[in-house]
Amino acid sequence: MKTGSIWRIFGAVAGLVLAGIGVGALVASGGSESAEPVANESRAAQPMFARTTAASTAAAIQSMPEISQARRTPTVVAAFRVSPSVVSIRTTHTVRSRGMFDRFMSRSRTAQGLGSGFAIDAQGTILTNQHVVRGAEQILVIDEAGQTYVGELVGADDLTDLAVIRITPGRIPAAPLGTSSDIFVGEPAIAIGNPSGNSLRNTEATVTSGVVSGVGRDIESQSGQGVLYADMIQTDAPINPGNSGGPLANADGDVIGVNSSIFSRSGGSEGLGFAIPIDRALKVASELIEFGRVRRPYVGLDVVTDRVDDESIFERPVVEVVHDGTPGVEAGLRPGDQILALNGREVHHDLDWQVGLVDAGVGNEVDLTYRRNGVEIDTRLRLEEIPSGRAERVEVLTGLGLISVTDQIVQERNLRIEFGALIVSINDDVANATRLRAGDVIFGINGNEVRSAEEAGELFEYYARSDESQGRVRVHITRGEQSGALDFRVG
Repeated sequence: MKTGSIWRIFGAVAGLVLAGIGVGALVASGGSESAEPVANESRAAQPMFARTTAASTAAAIQSMPEISQARRTPTVVAAFRVSPSVVSIRTTHTVRSRGMFDRFMSRSRTAQGLGSGFAIDAQGTILTNQHVVRGAEQILVIDEAGQTYVGELVGADDLTDLAVIRITPGRIPAAPLGTSSDIFVGEPAIAIGNPSGNSLRNTEATVTSGVVSGVGRDIESQSGQGVLYADMIQTDAPINPGNSGGPLANADGDVIGVNSSIFSRSGGSEGLGFAIPIDRALKVASELIEFGRVRRPYVGLDVVTDRVDDESIFERPVVEVVHDGTPGVEAGLRPGDQILALNGREVHHDLDWQVGLVDAGVGNEVDLTYRRNGVEIDTRLRLEEIPSGRAERVEVLTGLGLISVTDQIVQERNLRIEFGALIVSINDDVANATRLRAGDVIFGINGNEVRSAEEAGELFEYYARSDESQGRVRVHITRGEQSGALDFRVG
């Protein structure tokens, strides 16, 4: 029997749920009204977003309508404080499709997408998920009153699944921003967003409530192989299609996360929702605003969770290569060292490692604990910005033959994964540059779950053209009984 699958929440046509919508598809209903152009503004210096304090929270709660204490629940407080800052996001983009081996004929259609977001300052800065705006040719932002603005994409980041949009300043109040550093399991959690599109004939945000079910959650794909999200907040507050990019708030009405994904068998909410911690989200937003991208920390280490060479599997990430003249050499790391913790947080896999470096940020140092020959060692590791051009660019689709994994193929090949894109042919140049092999099954690309050969092709083509990723991809594969991730560039 199949287990549940991770779906990023893209939205739904009125009356339809998410189930059956492929990765990369953005579907929504309805158009726009009274759109207002946004003037291009120069990027400001890296912002320090205003966090709420105990005094400001108390003052805001006191300003609520006079109702009995029994009615003044955490959900009511959060809705009162956060809802005015929540927006609906509607996108339009062109979808092009063609056969994997047909380089000359293609078809295109216009698709619409739906998601949520929220203002993080008074300057018209809107935070949302990257997958909500991926490939968007037009972005419309609709506020609580139904006013529509044209959004400008400031920047988006694949790894953290976050994006920043800018609209006319002063139109939407900033959400009260809390911290994700002191979240307790069991405390109330309130998810706010607009999952309905136009189907409810209004634009007010929808509010659902539950508790924080877990923190520091690492999420795996349907087959249990390959982590797609790391260090997430888990909640049982229902997160429905279209809630992507909306805020998760605590009982004080302070935003503690960005709703991002659900674990679902049906495509709808089943009480397993996940949000990106707000501390990481604001750090990424600052990078996107100042640089238009997230500067990738570089330490000169190739770190793998599962070595994909048919010989060995590591229980913790292991240093595979230490590049000369890099911070990894300065810190004393060697191939074979097992990574245990980064800034006091345990590292269980290579995405833990990546997210930990992103959270720390370029220009800082991190405390690193590793094991060598059974001995635990502590060191300090300096984070530089990743140099450009370190990965070789390859024309993947011209040298790669893929077919979709079906039930018949699973039985014939005795695969341990029930979906994805199976590599049936690969030329020597692509194999040498990527370390992919015939027989590998691709089930994830840059955090997007791949369920067919067509989806793999579309994602490779998207990232080959993406200014944000500059062609860099992390491809999650299975090979025999092992799984792992390979990094290279496509173009």
